[in-house]
Amino acid sequence: MSHRCGVLYLFLIIFISAAFIFAEETVHIVQKGETIYSIARTYGVDNGELMRFNGITDALKLQIGQRVKIPGGIPGKEASGFIEYRVIRGDTLYSIARHYAVTLQSLRAANSLENSYLLKEGDILRIPPAGGGSAQTKESAGVSSPGAAEGTLTVTDPRSTVVKTVDGSVRWPVAAKEVVYLTGKLYGVALLGERAEPVKSLTQGTVVSAGPYRGFGRVVIIQVSGGYLYVYGGCESLSVKEGDRVVPGTELGKLGIDAVSEKPQLFFLVYRSNAPIDPAKAPRA
Repeated sequence: MSHRCGVLYLFLIIFISAAFIFAEETVHIVQKGETIYSIARTYGVDNGELMRFNGITDALKLQIGQRVKIPGGIPGKEASGFIEYRVIRGDTLYSIARHYAVTLQSLRAANSLENSYLLKEGDILRIPPAGGGSAQTKESAGVSSPGAAEGTLTVTDPRSTVVKTVDGSVRWPVAAKEVVYLTGKLYGVALLGERAEPVKSLTQGTVVSAGPYRGFGRVVIIQVSGGYLYVYGGCESLSVKEGDRVVPGTELGKLGIDAVSEKPQLFFLVYRSNAPIDPAKAPRA
């Protein structure tokens, strides 16, 4: 990866992670195999409190795709300052450390992991507090720190949209029923589709990131020749992992439900040489 692409890649990860943390509520979309207990453990809350907060009377009737509201302001915060995180498909130690703004070394040390350890889906990791030698803190990522009332964030939803006329012949990663442009801090398009429909790559390239980003579902970032980075966000599951090569038409994952709009939306952004460009005009091969 070139130095320029590497810098842009890190900027995108930091920006996306920061831009989609919402103060009003945290909503978890239930995935296959998850339980009330596993969700509560992931977010560091009591499972009984989680059930009461959502009006759930039978923990066995949790449904895939169900929206579960998480009580409290900072997902996964424990009294000890550590967070418990359950590994999902596509995660790497590096991507998890980067997301939580901790060093790879501190993450390994907190879990007594050897350098050769291979992360497995379902592993439970203890995430140490951000800082302490981390190259990236929440403040430097643009995320407001908790105020006087512990467990609250002051960041609001940065998304606003505007409808633009788009050539009907333009090919998108999903069969878009509606195309709106994101404005403000995040520039790109939001594509309305069908839940669980395949999200397909528009180009050939290399997957440089594939994993979850809070408030943005699961995200795939593809590095493409010519200095381009293609960002596909809003997936509920992924079919690729970091390092995979893709071609036009490769399935990247399945479209999920956006926790804010409550619609199946794909967030599609394209960057070239550190600057966002109109996704409708980006190369398709």
